[in-house]
Amino acid sequence: MSQTAPLEVPCPTCHKKVAWSEANVHRPFCSERCKLIDLGAWADGSHRIAGEPAMDETEIDEMVLRAERDAGLEP
Repeated sequence: MSQTAPLEVPCPTCHKKVAWSEANVHRPFCSERCKLIDLGAWADGSHRIAGEPAMDETEIDEMVLRAERDAGLEP
């Protein structure tokens, strides 16, 4: 059997080429430093998934009451 070189991917933080293999414990990052920088970006809100803002409890309660009223379930 012939050995093939592991897949190389860019580090999400610094874009350095990184071998995607079990030997790289930080994959897909090149180092612990880059991994922590990325984690910090998620923690401070720099990285986020786009979408609608979450409703607060008051909005949810109002929506449930409105749905119950519309369905005739209110006492």
